[in-house]
Amino acid sequence: AGAHGHSSARLHRTMSAFGEFLMPSEEDLELVLKDLNFSPALSKKLADVDITDGASLSSGERVFVNRSLDLNNIKFFGFDMDYTLAVYKSPVYEEFSFDLLAKRLVDIGYPQELLQCKYDPAFPLRGLFFDREYGNLLKLDMYGNILLCVHGFDEVDIPLVRQLYPSKFVMVGEGKRFFALNTLFNLPEAYMLACIVNYFEKNPAYKKMDNLTGIESDHVVLSYSSIHQDVRDAVDWVHARGDLKASTLKNVDKFIEKDPQLPKLLHQMREAGRKVFIVTNSGWEYTKGVMTYLFDFPHGPEPGTPHRPWSSYFDVVIVDAKKPLFFEAGTVLRQVNPDTGALSIGKFKGCVADGVTHFWAGGSSDNFCQLLGAQGKEILFIGDHIFGDILRSKKQQGWRTFLVVPELDQEVRDWNKSQGLFNRLRTMEFIMSSMYQSPAMKLGDEQMHNLRHKIKETAHAMDINHKSRLGSLFRSGSRQTHFAMQAMRYADVYASTFMNLLNYPFHYLFRAPHQLMPHEQVYELGQTTEVLSPKSHTLSYTHDEDEEDGGDDGKRAHAATP
Repeated sequence: AGAHGHSSARLHRTMSAFGEFLMPSEEDLELVLKDLNFSPALSKKLADVDITDGASLSSGERVFVNRSLDLNNIKFFGFDMDYTLAVYKSPVYEEFSFDLLAKRLVDIGYPQELLQCKYDPAFPLRGLFFDREYGNLLKLDMYGNILLCVHGFDEVDIPLVRQLYPSKFVMVGEGKRFFALNTLFNLPEAYMLACIVNYFEKNPAYKKMDNLTGIESDHVVLSYSSIHQDVRDAVDWVHARGDLKASTLKNVDKFIEKDPQLPKLLHQMREAGRKVFIVTNSGWEYTKGVMTYLFDFPHGPEPGTPHRPWSSYFDVVIVDAKKPLFFEAGTVLRQVNPDTGALSIGKFKGCVADGVTHFWAGGSSDNFCQLLGAQGKEILFIGDHIFGDILRSKKQQGWRTFLVVPELDQEVRDWNKSQGLFNRLRTMEFIMSSMYQSPAMKLGDEQMHNLRHKIKETAHAMDINHKSRLGSLFRSGSRQTHFAMQAMRYADVYASTFMNLLNYPFHYLFRAPHQLMPHEQVYELGQTTEVLSPKSHTLSYTHDEDEEDGGDDGKRAHAATP
């Protein structure tokens, strides 16, 4: 009994310190340990087991968990390249991309004044939507309610927002009206849209159309939809046919971060018996140039070991993948000659030998799984693109997902600064809720108006506490953003960088916190709870090992806010 008591006290403390699990009571732990029939010796050993590997890590070193993930079950680690393996230096790279975009737009007829615009990294934010009808940038909550509406660089007043968007609500999943700006490559694009709208709105030679869907002069009618299409086409041109990639390779040390521990992590993955692969939308020559730079060290996996070519760290390299199409019907899978970049004719259907790096172009996730004999839940795919990398690989194929959020470190710093404001906000919302629930505590109209005003004021103060002028990537006040919802729903785990995996062993179980539904959080006065032993159950069931690492959507648990 003494051994059980000692063990449960230790587990209670470590769980509390880690904050990732619902904290059981001392009594519940005591009962469970007895039901497990652990020997006193084994129970005593539990006292010395630290179940919180990673609890002492800083937020910048940790991997955060939405759904439980057992690395023992992962046999394949897959990587996107751009903004994942290759981390572009911010804001230098966005500034360069923005300047190329401005030049292209001027070349196709937009005013020369665009060349005078300078990229402001404090303005754009991932997760915005551009309304092609009214030319507004929208920040939405997880249900489609408008948190912020910006036209050019000006915030739109609430009465006009209600006029344009009844109930301050939009359905972003229907049609092509609302364009999601979810990737880091979208940041220059978002800022350019704001610059163009601002230029025409402030130019006296133009006036707003009566239906508010564009601007016009004596000789020109320019809808916001056509502006967006021009910017989209210019972005695609810069990436596919312009100087962006050639200039990046020419100045690779200026634009791309290089981590000397990258070879170590990939080597450890393969030493642990896992296969490692790349799936990128970039072409062969660009991929080869970037990857050569990332592994351009005098050493191999560890200092003092021989240098190895970058391809030796991967089992499969897939270029020109055309994600998200790769996770659907895909394209023809062809072999790539790594020396010349030439593609083979026909569709590849050969065998996949171990110990040899295979270079392919195109294909689909189905092709990949068939050729390597992989099951969806055996694959952990790591990427930064919430739609192209994470949502589609999870929704279409059931792959496990790791979302890279480079902004996370700054988000955590800003969140920590806002804790006082957040606690004040929660307190005021509790007071307002109490006013409605108890007639005896009803406030007068003026007092209630003042309380509502203070709540909005505090939420705004939290937003301006963030580096971005548009607030947090994950929330506005007490409401989580659409981006946060997608991250929680489709990313099993997330971190500021996948390099944080170096802080965890490859048998690690990332355990998500349990998520209670509102009705499960209600406890009647005087109600008691009990821990059921196996003997008290009358039903039996079979245990699917997939349930152990979170299983499917039925086992989801939301992440705690960083």
